[in-house]
Parts: sequence; structure tokens; C-alpha cells
Amino acid sequence: MLIIKHILFPQDFSEQSRDVAVAVRKLACQFGAEVTMMSVLPPIWEQLGVTFESGGAFGAIEAPARSHVDMEELKAGLDARLAATATRELVGVPVRRIVETGDPAESIVAFAQSEGADLIMMATRGHGPFRSLLLGSVAAKVLHDAHCPVWTSAHASEPVVARPAQRNILCAVDGTPKTVPVMEWAAEWASAVGGTLRLVHAIPGMQAWPDRQMNHEFEAALMQQARETIERQQQAAGIGAALGVGTGDIAAVVREEALRHSSDLVVIGRGLLDGTFGRLRTHSYGIIRLAPCPVISV
Repeated sequence: MLIIKHILFPQDFSEQSRDVAVAVRKLACQFGAEVTMMSVLPPIWEQLGVTFESGGAFGAIEAPARSHVDMEELKAGLDARLAATATRELVGVPVRRIVETGDPAESIVAFAQSEGADLIMMATRGHGPFRSLLLGSVAAKVLHDAHCPVWTSAHASEPVVARPAQRNILCAVDGTPKTVPVMEWAAEWASAVGGTLRLVHAIPGMQAWPDRQMNHEFEAALMQQARETIERQQQAAGIGAALGVGTGDIAAVVREEALRHSSDLVVIGRGLLDGTFGRLRTHSYGIIRLAPCPVISV
């Protein structure tokens, strides 16, 4: 059973984080969850004695440029700013605001595990002509290490305009047995929010194969085989959802399917789309980077 009772919302005071706050409130109200808004003060600044840039990642107050920085003074300033952040966006939701000192990603992951967070919701800091190519380092580390699902905001430079409810849920599947729990999780999420679930599977690398192998019969056979495999998994899991199968770059296929069906959310399994290449590598990273809507990595 899907339980979302505690949402952890890391705050970096960026414009994108303010947008995320609206989604946090919506989900908190839907699931009856409490929210912890968290900001992290990196201790390295105490040694360097440099100045924080307002609006920078997890550094939101200015410190005096001197050889010794008063960390308590900085922490008090960050506490004050956090207390005044997203008060309107999160009105009516029980919110706890905390400031930690340490490595931002490590602090977020450790807090989520020790405090039993059911979902981490965070911005990816992916706007702008060059930032759209890169996932923020804190977000990437959290995605790699967190044990609970992680919701990340749309990272694409031209995201889909947010709708008032998450009605269209798209789940990327790879056809292996390990993807079944992700499919089941997505189905529970869709049911909980009153949405419709659709599945998408991509057969990668077709465009790079020699021409002699690239014939319509062979491609059709691969697609049919994948469809039959996933439909058997659906039937065994009791999941009735439409399935789309495409060929080509995995992230691009997922993006096109999301655009075609006006998806409000994409669900992926961390590591399940990556084979033996680790928990957050080419495909997961690419899907998050290209998705026109938020992504939940399970």
C-alpha cells in the first residue's frame, strides 16, 4: 500500500524551488502528509571565509568576507530566511523548518532515512540554455543515494505547463522482472491521485544497427516480443494500463510518449533502466533531463 505521510522538501531558495513548493502543497493535501522544509549550511565556508551568493544552491545568506566566519551567525540568518520562505505556497499544510550543517546531499539523504521520509521533493536547477544539459550536483547525489522515492521538477528547458491535478501518469518499464515493483508502485500512485496510468517501453540502439539488420520485420518482431513480455507482467500483477512501445534513444522515447499523452508525471525505477551501469547513469539521468514534466524515481 502506498503511504506518503512525510514529505522532505530541500530548499535552496531558487525560483525553481518556489515552483516546487506549489507541487509539495498539492501532494501534501492529497495524501494528508506533513512537510519538512530543510536547508543545509555547508561547513566548508567556515574554513574558507568566503561570501555566500544569495540564491545559490543551499547558500542563501551573505557572510562577512573575513578570515573567520561565525557559523552560528550564518545558521541564525538561514533559520530566519527559511522561516519566511514559501509561507503562502504551503498555507494550510503542517510544515517543520530545519537547518542542518554539513554536505547538502549527505544531510538530505541522512535526514530522510533517520526521520522516515516517504518522499523527497526537490528542484533540479535545470533552466537556462546550458543548465538544461546538467542535473544539479545535489539533486544527482540525492537521486543516487536516497532510499525513498525522489520527485524532481521538470528539468527540460520547455516543460509542460503544470495542470491542477496529476491525472496522466507515465511509467517507464524495461520488461525485466525487477521493473514489476516499479510498475506496481506507479499503479498505486495513479490510484491514490485519481489518475490514469500508461506504460512506455523503449527498444534502444535501433538507429545504430547495420542497414542489413534494420528491416521492418525484425523491428516489428522485437516490438511484439517486448509487448508480449510486459503484458504478461501486467496480467500477473493485475495492472490494466495501456502500453506504448518505441524504438531509439530511451530518454527521447519516454519524452515523446509523455508529450504525446500530456503526461503530468513520469515514474522510473532508479537502476532498473540502467542494466549493469549503476543506479543513476545514462538512461535515468537522460529521462530526468529530457522529461517535460516532473519525474518520480522509485
